Amino acid sequence: MYNMDRLFGEVAERGHVCVGLDTAVDYIPERERRRAVSDAQAALIFNRAIIDATADTAACFKVQIACYEEMGLAGLETYAETLRYIRGKGRLVIADIKRGDIADTALRYAKAHFDGDFEADFVTLSPYMGMDSIEPWLSWADSKGKGAFVLMRTSNRGMRDFEYLELNGKETGDRTRRVYDAVGEKLSALAAAKKGKSGYGAFGAVVGCTGRGEDAAVRKRYGSLFFLIPGYGAQGGGAGDAAALLKDGNGGIVNASRSILKAWTGTLSPDGASNAKDADNAFAAEAARRAAVNMRDDIRAALAGLKG
Repeated sequence: MYNMDRLFGEVAERGHVCVGLDTAVDYIPERERRRAVSDAQAALIFNRAIIDATADTAACFKVQIACYEEMGLAGLETYAETLRYIRGKGRLVIADIKRGDIADTALRYAKAHFDGDFEADFVTLSPYMGMDSIEPWLSWADSKGKGAFVLMRTSNRGMRDFEYLELNGKETGDRTRRVYDAVGEKLSALAAAKKGKSGYGAFGAVVGCTGRGEDAAVRKRYGSLFFLIPGYGAQGGGAGDAAALLKDGNGGIVNASRSILKAWTGTLSPDGASNAKDADNAFAAEAARRAAVNMRDDIRAALAGLKG
């Protein structure tokens, strides 16, 4: 079984939320940072609290390696321990590493992130060096069920610099073909060759929910691809935007990081006082859980509205 089939099942059971552990140090309550011997230790303890609080309502977790690399070797140990903690609970985790390099180098990246200290269930990949930068990861789908999400149409402001460039003389049937369409077409062919029991390919695509009015068309055009959907919450995407990128109630996970990890900063303590000074990890974790539950329910409501 591919991990993508497992993820399909988690979405069906728990909803569409992917909790992003992009744990910047300033997301952690100050009193917890003072208690810890280092920022890396504080991040690990904070991560465990968030995971424990949201594990039953999240389809999976995504861990952004950059947040840990900036803390040096201790940060990378926190990154590895966070991955192990999630997988030790039997939950799926995406390593957000955005690798994309020539085949020989890709082989080594694949071993690094699909085995050993940094083992994850999925990774994120950049396709812009060509499919030979993707292919070395594929053997891990067959041997260990591993999966990947390949950057296709992202949610950042600069996505139009390259992803939206038009390919002259190439039509999709309803509009001019774009660079991100070329990526989607290659991934769709790959999905057909590595199709799981859920009907989706072992490797999916990163497709942002940006509210640009084309999400439903993208979903229809690339029906065999499971989507990792960034852009929700702090980047401006809403439940309706995300729902338009789903298929028959499934087919995608919606990532949120800041809006979950920092939910505690907008929450009042029981006596109505500001929490900025006295908040601890328990307080932050409970706020994160409420944010994840609300996000899950909002997406489900948006899906119900589309059906209506």
